[in-house]
Amino acid sequence: MKPHRVSTALPDDHFPRADWADRYEIDVPNGRLTPIEAANHTLGHAPSWVKRLLALRNSIVSLFGLKGAEMRLGDRHAVGVFPVLSEGEREAVLGFDDSHLDFRIVVDVRANGSTGQTVGLTTLVFRKNLFGRFYIAVITPFHRMIVRTLLSGLARHPA
Repeated sequence: MKPHRVSTALPDDHFPRADWADRYEIDVPNGRLTPIEAANHTLGHAPSWVKRLLALRNSIVSLFGLKGAEMRLGDRHAVGVFPVLSEGEREAVLGFDDSHLDFRIVVDVRANGSTGQTVGLTTLVFRKNLFGRFYIAVITPFHRMIVRTLLSGLARHPA
């Protein structure tokens, strides 16, 4: 199974002021994950090349006074580098606010037939200023590659 991009419309109820969004979904055979489990299996277990990109990103953005994103292993109020903002039966919302943009990641799960699940990952961003717009333009190709990689890992190892 490969992740596929799904169109997403704004405004979104999870983050009404978002002005940029994307969404990817993947079918997970025999999946029985809760949203927070799906978030942990995707966002909490990044491959080493993603971790190296994150370290590079942190080095660069620190020059501009932006927040660094550090892996928080064992923190039950965070998944990977992302604080958990809310958690429910069908979805978990993660994210934080910074000086250049605010973002949310919505991880949702739904049954797709009798033997599997569809896991979706929606990224919602409110770009606060010109630097936020520039930042999203620069990182979008990396973001898409990372999201597809993380969701592919979920399909290979669903639980």
